[in-house]
Amino acid sequence: MKILISNDDGVHAPGILAAKQAVEDLADVVVVAPHENNSSVGRRISLFKHLKLNKCELEDGSEAYSVSGSPADAVIVGANYVMDEKPDLVITGINQGVNISCDITSSGTVCAAFEAVSLGIPAIASSLFMDPKTSFKQDENGEWYVDYDFTLAKKVLHDIVLRIIEQGFPEGVDLFNLNVPSNYECEDVKITHLSPRMLDKKVIDNTNEEKSEIFNYQLDNNQESDDLVMVASDLVKDYDEGSDGYALIVEKRPSLTPLTVNMTFEDLGDWL
Repeated sequence: MKILISNDDGVHAPGILAAKQAVEDLADVVVVAPHENNSSVGRRISLFKHLKLNKCELEDGSEAYSVSGSPADAVIVGANYVMDEKPDLVITGINQGVNISCDITSSGTVCAAFEAVSLGIPAIASSLFMDPKTSFKQDENGEWYVDYDFTLAKKVLHDIVLRIIEQGFPEGVDLFNLNVPSNYECEDVKITHLSPRMLDKKVIDNTNEEKSEIFNYQLDNNQESDDLVMVASDLVKDYDEGSDGYALIVEKRPSLTPLTVNMTFEDLGDWL
């Protein structure tokens, strides 16, 4: 089996190395990813624009390629140019964050997997939900850092790929969206459906006291303060049982959502 691994966090993000380590015993693995972080860019593609393709090394010394474009660009370049033949599977991630609900269409991680499907390649989008209470820590000098524990995410991803090798993708499924909690209470994977939404979004300005800590842009001397606004968000707290959000955040267990890229609703009855 040949696997292409990409992401939206950038080729040097720790999650892409974790994804490679999770499956390198199962297949020939090639890593092609954006040069820089491209979170929340959706399925943006750089048509008819020059892209810089460079060889680089991951932290373990293994070879990878960086692309000066989007996650979807990286999948296209990797599958159609870097690799001698199209891969049997594309894995995107392991994303350092959460990708659940119908909001996944803004995710560079998930949309890179959608791009793979458009090329005729099944895909897995994988993400690690980092619990704010346990993932963000301080060192002996009081400096904050993020503790990326990919242990369970790597195990689950490995087991899913092994199942795909042995049994193939389930009929009618184009890709899997996998989310694993860092602070888990159960290791068993739950098959889920998409929640209606992941984020509560609102627009703020510099008069918003609740969000003042994130509205930190430096104003120019000639710029009025009411010229600047920001789209801010909070994670939704309530999820229906059986949804990806409920499994991940309420039950604190891995969520695996089978998806199809065909969004057509086929029966309108006598509506028209």
